[in-house]
Amino acid sequence: MRALGRGWPLFFSLALISVPCGVGAHDALSQGGPTPPSIKASALYLVDMKSGRVLLEKDATRRLPPASLTKVMTALVALESASPQQVVQVDRRALLSRSSLKLHAGEQFLLRDLLTAMLVTSANDACQAVALHVGGEADRFVTMMNERARALGLENTHFANACGFDAPGHYSTAADLARLTEQALQVPAFSMMVRTVTRDIATVDGTRHVPLHSTNELLLDPDVTGVKTGYTSKAGRCLIASMFKDGHRLLLVGLNVRDRWEQATRLLRYGQAVLQDTSN
Repeated sequence: MRALGRGWPLFFSLALISVPCGVGAHDALSQGGPTPPSIKASALYLVDMKSGRVLLEKDATRRLPPASLTKVMTALVALESASPQQVVQVDRRALLSRSSLKLHAGEQFLLRDLLTAMLVTSANDACQAVALHVGGEADRFVTMMNERARALGLENTHFANACGFDAPGHYSTAADLARLTEQALQVPAFSMMVRTVTRDIATVDGTRHVPLHSTNELLLDPDVTGVKTGYTSKAGRCLIASMFKDGHRLLLVGLNVRDRWEQATRLLRYGQAVLQDTSN
């Protein structure tokens, strides 16, 4: 099943409508390539993952709240620190978060299933349960996240919590999030989770089943392979999207994006057009 909601506009059938953006268009215009679409976002970064070529950017090193795009780091740290087959007992401290699966204290899930819920539906109680299981304490897990950020050279990234809540000292950039996501996509379990459209998870004893439905409407396009959505009142609507087509791997990061789904579709199609044009 690939339906993600009623009334979803068929953006993927639209022709690429382009208007000059005048910001970070790199060499596409000077080489007579496809005209970049306008950028309606506080920050944006579009890169060809195979070559590392930046195709489009706007304020890509500007520090901004990343909302639930934070969960990419949470998942990476968890998968590098623990087996996905570990059993997680839900700590009651994980139940204080908004946007939840309505988990209950004492329930047991496999770590892989809580990670899937965290990435697919952005469930904050699942995120907190993962952080507490792996780090023992929420603050300890956040320290692990920041240590991993430093190891990756993410100089403009700092985390204050595991789930992406707005908070002082919680920020990243479009460029840093792209580098983080490229690292995370090298982990097979992560790559599989972020392309999930629908799935059911269950407690270890099988007494409760929880249906998951992705928040990422771009997954309606079979060429899209993830990755993560995010939203807070301060951060606005955020998105990390990956696409694989005709041998090209594109990665798009947008922070505070207006018309998120339509704009992301146009930007990804623009990236495809640039790569196709330069390969001819």
